Amino acid sequence: MFITGMKKKMTVLVMSLLSSSVLAAYPEQAITLVVPFPAGSGTDAVGRIFASEMSSRLGQPVIVENKPGANATIAAQQVAKSRPDGYTLLISTNTPLSAAPWLMKNVSYDVVKDFTPVARGGNLPFILITNASKPFKSVTDLVDYAKANPGKLSYASGNSTGIVAGATLGNTAEIDVLHVPYKGTPQAITDLIGGQVDFMFTDLASGIPFVKSNKVKALAVSTAKPSVLLPELPSMEAAGINNFDINSWNGFLGPAGLPDEVVSTLNKTINEIVENEEVRQKLANLGFDAFSGTQQEFADFVKQQYVLWGDLIKAAGIEKN
Repeated sequence: MFITGMKKKMTVLVMSLLSSSVLAAYPEQAITLVVPFPAGSGTDAVGRIFASEMSSRLGQPVIVENKPGANATIAAQQVAKSRPDGYTLLISTNTPLSAAPWLMKNVSYDVVKDFTPVARGGNLPFILITNASKPFKSVTDLVDYAKANPGKLSYASGNSTGIVAGATLGNTAEIDVLHVPYKGTPQAITDLIGGQVDFMFTDLASGIPFVKSNKVKALAVSTAKPSVLLPELPSMEAAGINNFDINSWNGFLGPAGLPDEVVSTLNKTINEIVENEEVRQKLANLGFDAFSGTQQEFADFVKQQYVLWGDLIKAAGIEKN
């Protein structure tokens, strides 16, 4: 009995040492960073900068894999079901984790139980843009037109933030507008430019190039306060829409059960990236406000956002589909 007990203890000790050795060496192979939106989207552009910086700091390739569709839940589901070894990560926004569970009937993951939050990446502010040929010079112009012509204006969406922001504007301003959903932001902006839809809320990274080339017009940022990245644009509140404060966040997560040592390594790396002034400027040029913090802060934030977006969606009267 004594020998058998010693053998078991030795086995546990050896397994523990081997496990520690493997974790200490993390990463030993390429990491896949799953992006839940198409190439050309704001999150894709931000994700590729982070992937490049993570690769140089971790000494292994970080490969971007675009998995768009179903309000970003396809990508989230893939990561939730992957091995918790740190080699499959999700760069998420509020779309799959804060909004989709309230918008869709069949979301196959639990926001809290099925993921390990790793680190916050920052915020991707949204702007309200319109077709360049429309006569709207302000949010007030758009709202006044919509009230005078109920049901004649349409808004596009390429993600859940766009869906909720458009519905919230309709509810708050008491206007009747038609929602036209798209699988991704690039397609939605293409149709906005082409005149198939009239306005939309989009992230800065996706929208600003078209604003600068005068293909669309920007009317406001989607927050209660002005954005430091676009101080010339009024906030929705300054534009006359009270109690309107919708923002998109970015962060990194792995599947549930990610080892503490892996989480610590990744969190430290992401914090180093956002603290680098040159990288922060690159991200700011995309319209991304980069910052991070501790793993626990991000975990708490994910829970808080899940509740907040549930309240926003209920207030806007959006039903699950």
